[in-house]
Amino acid sequence: MSASGVVKRTPFNDFHRALGAKMVDFAGFDMPVRYTGDVREHLCVRTAAGLFDISHMGEFHIAGPGALEFLNRAVTNDVAAAAVGQAVYSPMCREDGGIVDDLLVYRMADRFMVVVNASNTAKDFAWLDALRPAGVTLEDRSDVTALLAVQGPRAADVLRGLVPEAALELGFYRFLEGEVAGVPAVISRTGYTGEDGFELYFANDGAARVWQAIMAAGAPHGLEPVGLGARDTLRLEMGYMLYGNDIDDSTTPLEAGLGWTVKMKKGDFVGREALARQKERGVPRRLVGFTLEGRRVPRHGMVIECAGRAVGRVTSGTFSPSLDRPIGMGYVEPAHAELGAALDIVAGPSRLPARVVARPFWTSGSHR
Repeated sequence: MSASGVVKRTPFNDFHRALGAKMVDFAGFDMPVRYTGDVREHLCVRTAAGLFDISHMGEFHIAGPGALEFLNRAVTNDVAAAAVGQAVYSPMCREDGGIVDDLLVYRMADRFMVVVNASNTAKDFAWLDALRPAGVTLEDRSDVTALLAVQGPRAADVLRGLVPEAALELGFYRFLEGEVAGVPAVISRTGYTGEDGFELYFANDGAARVWQAIMAAGAPHGLEPVGLGARDTLRLEMGYMLYGNDIDDSTTPLEAGLGWTVKMKKGDFVGREALARQKERGVPRRLVGFTLEGRRVPRHGMVIECAGRAVGRVTSGTFSPSLDRPIGMGYVEPAHAELGAALDIVAGPSRLPARVVARPFWTSGSHR
């Protein structure tokens, strides 16, 4: 439920219900968790293409003199190094290095668009507004922006004829402003699945036209609508983090294996001193991926042991449809984070043997 106490609906809600989707309250939105089944939808994305409604995500537009410097101070990655037409993934940290959110920054010719997690929209806006200098504008466009993702090895085939040909030639994390099915849109080659794909941002009033056009164009290519259930298993197979599970304001980018997004040489940013100290001293825990034998699935919050001693805790777990085995992620003491390390997941009275493995778990995706 949203802060106002009202569950919001995306502009695609009627389509979800007409398709018989199971709907749930997620981050204050009435969202489809599944249509035909998590495994079927997951494998459809891995083999063909899926259409995701992710309009619950938040979008802020930032402009004005000093907008670049403001954003570069607010996030850990180097926005200044991005060209116009490029997106940047970055954590946004507190002074103590804890992660406020992980987000995308789109660098446009005359402004920036920041895309944040749905559960953090209000928090992130307040955080950025408190940091914002005079002369920089910060506008929350979340409630008027629709967002669809087309993901899978046939994503480009689905969109061919609906988007400019130049959009199909975009590199990963590149975007352009054009049209999808005649509706003005930001077309971005990004995603959360490990497959090739596009994310499409456009005004709510174009929602019906775009949804119907993509579903019709995608039918010959095996496109199906996909819910949040499969979105979660797809992201976990890639070792992608979910805010609130794998990262939050008590974890730092260095602990989460996101050191590559922390650009110490770019100049000052919020959290820099704390992260520099942690980098020098070493992290107290590391986020690792692990696999289990058998069929039992690790769950968020389960204790991780080694030789009978607690050494960490599970943050995410699922049964991987692509690998046909249980997988998970969790934080462990650095001594137990090496590849091949043997661990036990505490599941009630049982101990489930696990082994640390490299991420991503799934390495055969169409994204290159």
